[in-house]
Amino acid sequence: MKKIAILGSTGSIGVNTLKVIAEFPDKFQVLGLSAGDNFGLLARQVQQFRPQIVSLRQKEAADNLRREISDKSIEIESGIEGAIKVASMVDVDMVVSAIVGAAGLIPTCAALKMGKIVALANKETLVMAGPVIKRLLAEKGGQILPVDSEHSAIFQCLQGQKPEHVAKIILTASGGPFLHYSMSQLESVTPQQALKHPTWRMGAKISLDSATLMNKGLEVIEAYWLFNKPAEKIEVVIHPQSVIHSMIELADGSVLAQLGVADMRNPILYALSYPERFLNQIPKLKLTDLQPLTFAEPDTQRFPCLKLAYQALLCGESLPVVLNAANEVAGKAFLSGRIRFNQIPLLIESAMSKHKAERLSDIECALAVDSWTRAEVKRMLE
Repeated sequence: MKKIAILGSTGSIGVNTLKVIAEFPDKFQVLGLSAGDNFGLLARQVQQFRPQIVSLRQKEAADNLRREISDKSIEIESGIEGAIKVASMVDVDMVVSAIVGAAGLIPTCAALKMGKIVALANKETLVMAGPVIKRLLAEKGGQILPVDSEHSAIFQCLQGQKPEHVAKIILTASGGPFLHYSMSQLESVTPQQALKHPTWRMGAKISLDSATLMNKGLEVIEAYWLFNKPAEKIEVVIHPQSVIHSMIELADGSVLAQLGVADMRNPILYALSYPERFLNQIPKLKLTDLQPLTFAEPDTQRFPCLKLAYQALLCGESLPVVLNAANEVAGKAFLSGRIRFNQIPLLIESAMSKHKAERLSDIECALAVDSWTRAEVKRMLE
């Protein structure tokens, strides 16, 4: 039985992970859960899965949870220290990293410092600290298994392939809700429109990032660190139907693709069960029901966030940290009605232009750049 801890258990990935675990009670056991402030949902998860340790972001939420839970043997923690404690549990075999944004970096690193297998849904960890994470993996002997549907697809296609035979990685993107909008239409889109993803049901941040194509830009950087391919060998293709989750091109021109229904339980289950494959109740893809599959090049004039991500990757060092932090602050400003949709990339580009790239020697360095960027973008907003 594989023992699991989940960082971000009340978010979209965390909830789906627990659905997968519930289907296989003889295969997986939940030992730890960490969440934001949704103590009500966490209380229901605790009642069902009976973990040993749980943690919430705020002490007040943790106090509320204590009043909700009758089992006093369950340890309840709070803050970043609590999330680290969940991630560092000695008996845990795998940590599912599903905290959204930069907040997931420190607890994910705590798991890797323990040499854990990390099922990674928090792409910001590698975007912010790719060089540091690679050193941690080499020193501590941990492993990262991708949970993002695109990186899971690539990981599956790479099984059995020699690295020198892989010519190109091809990430597919739905294009988001504004795929066919003109520049003038994009000026007046609302947060509500941006959060209505056409094919996937996700949280607010990733839904907005999909609308700006920043999500795909972050995935390009993540793919660079996961699969050791340079930026020019990582391609993005718009595929609105979201049936092909990603592809690889081999040296002889063959293209291998991974197809499936748009259901995050598939890549989650693959990461949890790897290297095995389990029969499951997830809906299966029926090819004869599919509408025609289409592909197009991304338009980086209408969606410049993707171009900015490539620029950050090519420059390297600390610039991806700036890209990520500026995107988080600008995205929140748009969702709160402070800026327009097409001002998001302008703020990111401005922050990147003001930053002098530096070497990321450790996590503290990445966090310092992250802090500087957030302050700088907030200053620009004011």
